[in-house]
Amino acid sequence: MAHAGASAGGELEEKVDLSIEVDTKLEQSKTLVDGGSLKEALALLAALEKKCRVGNDTTSLMKVCNASVQYCKDVGDVESLVATLETLTTRRSQKSAAIRSMVHLATPWVLLEGNVLVETEGFAGASRDKLVEKLRDVTDGKLFLEAERARLTRALATIKEKAGDVDGAAEIMQEVHVETYGSLSKKEKVEFILEQIRLTLLRKDYIRATIVSGKISRKHLLQEDMQDYKVRFYTLIADSHWHEQDALELAKDFHAIYSTPSILADEAKWRDALQTTILFLALAPYSNEQQDLMHKLHADPNLEGLAASSSTLSLLLKKEIMAYPLQHQAELESLPAFLKNDLAAYWKDMLHKRVVQHNIRIVSKYYKRIHGARLAHLLGLSPAQCEAEISSMVSQGDLYAKMDRPLDIIRFSQKSSPESILSDWAGDIDKLLNLVEKTTHLIQKENMTQ
Repeated sequence: MAHAGASAGGELEEKVDLSIEVDTKLEQSKTLVDGGSLKEALALLAALEKKCRVGNDTTSLMKVCNASVQYCKDVGDVESLVATLETLTTRRSQKSAAIRSMVHLATPWVLLEGNVLVETEGFAGASRDKLVEKLRDVTDGKLFLEAERARLTRALATIKEKAGDVDGAAEIMQEVHVETYGSLSKKEKVEFILEQIRLTLLRKDYIRATIVSGKISRKHLLQEDMQDYKVRFYTLIADSHWHEQDALELAKDFHAIYSTPSILADEAKWRDALQTTILFLALAPYSNEQQDLMHKLHADPNLEGLAASSSTLSLLLKKEIMAYPLQHQAELESLPAFLKNDLAAYWKDMLHKRVVQHNIRIVSKYYKRIHGARLAHLLGLSPAQCEAEISSMVSQGDLYAKMDRPLDIIRFSQKSSPESILSDWAGDIDKLLNLVEKTTHLIQKENMTQ
């Protein structure tokens, strides 16, 4: 019985109902397979597949294609399965529903929900890997299979990584721009991007890792059901910032981890995250952002149980000169974050540098000018080291200072130009006149009411 259907060009296409013939020949092909004649069964179904495809009987076409694939699987003939998938999915004008149906049928044989690779009967080791690769090739360029392609790509990357080919795994993961896929859930997208970041970091490509991390919205990570992803994300990004030796970014990473509810529920985890946050704040250069985060943490009640971190934070916030080494420096230097990546010597030098910079800023607040020898004594440095540190701070724009080497005087107050003095005087006079005018008005108002 024929039906009329609309073609892509707007013309009517004939649709033939082949369900009765398909059911009959499927029974015949099943009998052939049971008798060990897989090739004859596939040949019978191949002719039937063409008839269904040309006749636009999509339902029957899906049955025939799925049966061809299933028979290969039942027999355990991987080569025939791969060849059948290749043949059926590349047919001219093949229906997308048939391709989708075959991929959905074969994927669970190698990949379980949650992107877990599995070995089933007949599909283990190299056979399984070959089927994963073929299924991924089938999904290439097909929008209706974009979710399946992302999952199969991740599975193939896992296979390559286990084989020791980290570069290959990272490269195929980068081919998939999962952030543009509308058929994947938000969690699946985040999981995929986190895997991209992890593999990119394994191959030491820190620049690309930073670029890929920008695909994840920090706002989405604040949602309650995204806590685990948030911790994983900032843990991975911290590795990139460790490579860059960026103390402020590391402090922000660990503060984000610390502020996660699931971490706050575990005392051991939040203590470690909070200690690490304060450590890197102490190592970070002076900035408004650093000072703001310091004041927030100083008001945190959890800080009371961390003597070393609390003491260090209080010293950094006080407008007083700090002694070096710090009172709890040994405890700070024993933290795992301080020792990671063999950077202990670098961080120790950086801590001394930050203490010196803190002391110079404090001195500049209390002294307009000071002898260089006296300042070097206060800082515990040689005159040459003191001069070098002040020069560095001036170059970075953190401090204003002028040095008079013959007189050994360092001036921290900037001399005002005649123009600025006159401008300040004019401003003061303007304020004074406004105040006099306002006072006169109030007096007159009071007199009128009497």
